Formats: sequence, structure tokens, C-alpha cells
Amino acid sequence: MSFTEQCWQETKPVYDAILAHPFNRELAAGTLARERFAQYVQQDSLYLRDYARCLALLAAKAPTSEIAEDLLNYAREGIAVERALHGHFFTQFNIVHAEEATPACFAYTQFLLAVVAMESFPVGLAAVLPCFWIYREVGLHIAEHAAAPNPYMPWIETYSDEAFGTSVERMLEITNEAAAASSASVREEMLKAFVASSRCEWMFWDSAYRQEAWPV
Repeated sequence: MSFTEQCWQETKPVYDAILAHPFNRELAAGTLARERFAQYVQQDSLYLRDYARCLALLAAKAPTSEIAEDLLNYAREGIAVERALHGHFFTQFNIVHAEEATPACFAYTQFLLAVVAMESFPVGLAAVLPCFWIYREVGLHIAEHAAAPNPYMPWIETYSDEAFGTSVERMLEITNEAAAASSASVREEMLKAFVASSRCEWMFWDSAYRQEAWPV
């Protein structure tokens, strides 16, 4: 079993909970309330700003120039695609940009930034991987079951796209290589980071569905 296969096995209940969440079930059906999707897009826009920083920080720690280039490309080109997707929905649904992250978004981004900045390259890599991998799997699942027509089809098409899948496969390869070159204790920390980020992914969708706001 590869390291990433171990990660997926460990977090399979989290992934199943993400698929079963009403946000994603209703998105697939095309019935998700616009205000819930709007909050998701607002927060995802804030999230991507910090996620791009995480990828750039990881690139600076990368063991080879090839890996550094891949990470910088994902920070630049991949994020650009997602920002274009956000722009589509900001315009189509007349969404206003949010100025403040919700508790779930804030917790997730601060966790990622702290791990990438303070921990080793392999551990930081494991922390950012769920955003790639889980979105690919969710996108493919929803694409297979989506109702047509569906107002959220651009979102579905983005995360089920073959080019995005290729990026995910490369991230899996890089992560497995990093794990194989690491000690058992580092791999344990990598697994912990992957699990934590996977849980944050569920919280992010749940936060948008509940229309979460700071209580004070």
C-alpha cells in the first residue's frame, strides 16, 4: 500500500461524509440554495489566496527544481482557473466579495499556513494534498450523478476535468516520493496533517451550508 493509499483508507469515513453532506447532494441535484453557494464561493475565494501562498512556500522547500516548478505552476495556473470559476459565479449570481473569513475558513487556512511554514516539506505537502485530491474525487462523483440542467455545472466541470485530474495525479506522485524518502515518524506526522486537512474540507462545506458566521 502506498502512503497516499494509506491516507485515503484512514480518511474514507470523512470522504463519505463529504459526499453525503446536503451541500454536495443538493449541488449535484441543482437544488442547492443560492445563498449557501454564494457563501461557499465567497469563502473559497479567500481560501484560495492563502492556499496559493502555501504552494509557493512549499515550492521554496522543494527538494528538486522540477517539484518546485510544479508547485509554482499549480499556485499560478491552477488557482487562476479556480478564480475564473469564482468570477463566473460572482457575476452570474451577483455575489459580493466577502471581507472576512468565517471560522471554518479561518481555521483551515491558518492551519495550512502554519504547517507549511513550520513543518518539513513532506508534512506540508500532506497538508495541502486533500484540497487537490478530495475535490477531484467529489467532482468526478457529482459529474456522474448531476442533474441536467444544473446551475452549478461550471463548478462540476472544473473539478471533474481531465487536466485537473492530471495535476492531482502529479501531487499524489510527489507526496508518495516524499513519504518514501522520510522516516516513519515523519510519515506519521504527514498522515496526521492529511487527516486534519480532510476534516477541514468537510467543515468548509458544512460552514457554507449552515451560513456560519462569527458568534461574537
